[in-house]
Amino acid sequence: MNQKQFWTTLGVVVLACSLAAAQRITTFEAPGAGTGAGQGTFAQGINAFGITWGYYIDGSGVAHGFIHTFYGGYITVNAPGAGTGSGQGTFAYSINPAGTLVGYYTDSNGAFHGYLRTLWGTITTFDAPGAGTGAGQGTYGYNINPEGTIAGFFWDSNGVAHAYLRSPNGHFTIINVAGAGTGAGQGTGTAEDIALNPEGTLTGAYIDSNSVLHAYVRAADGTITTFNAPGAGTGAGQGTDVDGVNVAGLIPGLSMDSNNSYHGFVRAPDGTITEFDVPGAGTGSGQGTVPEGLNAEGAIIGSYIDANTVWHGFLRYRNGTYAEFDAPGAGTGANQGTFPLLNNLEDAISGYDVDGNGVAHGFVRTP
Repeated sequence: MNQKQFWTTLGVVVLACSLAAAQRITTFEAPGAGTGAGQGTFAQGINAFGITWGYYIDGSGVAHGFIHTFYGGYITVNAPGAGTGSGQGTFAYSINPAGTLVGYYTDSNGAFHGYLRTLWGTITTFDAPGAGTGAGQGTYGYNINPEGTIAGFFWDSNGVAHAYLRSPNGHFTIINVAGAGTGAGQGTGTAEDIALNPEGTLTGAYIDSNSVLHAYVRAADGTITTFNAPGAGTGAGQGTDVDGVNVAGLIPGLSMDSNNSYHGFVRAPDGTITEFDVPGAGTGSGQGTVPEGLNAEGAIIGSYIDANTVWHGFLRYRNGTYAEFDAPGAGTGANQGTFPLLNNLEDAISGYDVDGNGVAHGFVRTP
């Protein structure tokens, strides 16, 4: 090894050690969260004030939304009409700067309905026009931007998906991307939590008549652009999916290739797509890189799935370097591990881990 190689290697080691030493991961449990397999705390997001939110599954298998305040308290959210049986209840996904929370609930018949909760606790429920009313049908509330516009999608009575925008005054705009399939399990959807940016740009994916996924971005003026990541597979269940869009128009996402492996990508506003694979990601079926969110600066977070199908967290900086991490107590068995979902401007990351018993625990990682 020559002198230059030595100092380069040493610098990388020191940087990696510094990053590992600097990070702090705090786990938490929402009051009432169950302790059995498939139960626990599923944190979904974190904002600039350090407020986290999500939902928990109690000991009876019922979901309840929560807001974890910056002073450490919890607010439990139960939408009116939410079912109280296993697999039913209230799910929380997105909060805007005004403190309005958006999500959906499952009623006693297994149908989905959207809701919004104001900072003062007032809950309004809603159903998109054309949403089905049977089990597995109905409206998902997934995103809210600073203006108060809500985005999500619904399943109609035939099991076809349609995206929507709901304005602050309750007016709905239904969105169907050209090329979306019209059979059960097909149609147009949206990403979760950060699919709608402050400018009104919306992103999501549609499933065609062959059940292949393709991504789209819809400008505020209604113009829709579709795209596919290089190397995306063309078989049923394969293709291109997205995770959201930031204020600069950057879109992170993932593709599934013809071998059913996952690969990350980021799409620039000019349409340029950069693919990436986190070091340590497996290359087999059901393995690879799974981005989940990004902040205003373009730092992307998510999970990578290793060769043993264990999930690990990653943070990809704008310059393409990585920080990898595991939440304390995360399981090391197949489909266990660390699941980061959203990061804020300060690179604080929220998500959940699944332990060796299959129980979920919320976490926040601060740099």
